[in-house]
Amino acid sequence: MELDRALRTTGAVRQFLDQPVPDSVVHRILDAARFAPSGGNRQAWRVVVVSSAEVRTALRDLYLGGWYEYLALMGAGLVPWSPTSDREAERRALAGAPRIAAEAAAGPGGFAEHLDTVPVLLLVLADLRALAAVDRDLERYTLVGGGSIYPFVWSILLAAHHEGLAGVVTTMVVRREAEVKALVGAGDDLAVAALVALGHPVRRPTRLRRQPVEEFATVDRLDGRPLTG
Repeated sequence: MELDRALRTTGAVRQFLDQPVPDSVVHRILDAARFAPSGGNRQAWRVVVVSSAEVRTALRDLYLGGWYEYLALMGAGLVPWSPTSDREAERRALAGAPRIAAEAAAGPGGFAEHLDTVPVLLLVLADLRALAAVDRDLERYTLVGGGSIYPFVWSILLAAHHEGLAGVVTTMVVRREAEVKALVGAGDDLAVAALVALGHPVRRPTRLRRQPVEEFATVDRLDGRPLTG
């Protein structure tokens, strides 16, 4: 697939056909994604391919609590768990999560409620011993270490696209990291980075909406002139 087309059409997909994906295809996807860049080429990612129905159901249940909290925060006009959010406003908003959960339980459910039925679930973990988190000691939450993990995660989506599949990256399971790690036997040196859901898409988005370059790129200073083509 042409690179420019792949970059412009690899959107988030959460609805999949009831069609299995062979392990050989998942292997090819990971075989291509492993060439993603990482700090010092340490390749600090580990992947658990979740196939057990029992583990899938447990992951879904761990996912749902955070998802309903996310919806409650969004419904209150907040960016969920933003480092700069008003914590008191968050607390008030989260009080609405049980109502959202009850409403969801009474309906047919969507991606979250049927997470256990997704054809491919890949749990991506980061080996903290191999991350050069140069912002570790700054007085804010650390961010840089993810630069050695998430390019690999994005490469999984690109490689899946090449195989005719689609999917989405979710970090919601991080809200229940301790339980997720216990579920898959991960030790203290590992952190949950993402859960990747893949399958044959019901529909593939082709008209992704993104800001134009002029909205986010400036010359020399943040308040400099917009970069134009």
